[in-house]
Amino acid sequence: MERQVNEWSKLTVRKITIIGMLSAISVVLGVTGLGFIPIPPVKATIMHIPVIIGAILEGPLVGSMVGLIFGIFSVIQSITTPSPVSFVFMNPLVSVLPRVLIGIGSYYVFKAIKIKRRVFSVGIAAAAGSLINTVGVLGMIYLIYLEPYSKALNISLSAAKKGILAVAFTNGIPEMILSVLITASVVTAVFKIRHK
Repeated sequence: MERQVNEWSKLTVRKITIIGMLSAISVVLGVTGLGFIPIPPVKATIMHIPVIIGAILEGPLVGSMVGLIFGIFSVIQSITTPSPVSFVFMNPLVSVLPRVLIGIGSYYVFKAIKIKRRVFSVGIAAAAGSLINTVGVLGMIYLIYLEPYSKALNISLSAAKKGILAVAFTNGIPEMILSVLITASVVTAVFKIRHK
């Protein structure tokens, strides 16, 4: 119990630095477009990966803070570069809350899985973090904005439901695979450096 309290209460200079660095990476990926990898017929995002890496390496506080900044960036981006459905991302329940939960969920999945080869724990945690992002964002759009979302796209409610499910699969699966590959590579390398 004491260990869990410490993971949430200590915001050291090192953690603040890591939060800043990983948040900057996430923002740069979004601003430059490098955070979207074309995997025909979709573009998979990797902007949530710094959140997962921060959570696994530094704990739930770092992960949730990087997720918070990623979410705030999503709100700002929806205001500065609007699209017909930008209004959904102006709601923090859609754009911020799921991103904060990525860091918390990834960390606790990583800690809960006791596998001898740590790379598998990292991979499962990365998959969970990616799933939290996809289900969280699309789930909130479905629950809160289904009707306005369908009107904005000029489609029926039925088509909007099918569209959200299609995006969950067509984007969610490639994003999960990329998340596992990149996170496992980065985190395994950092663990090796730390234990030298």
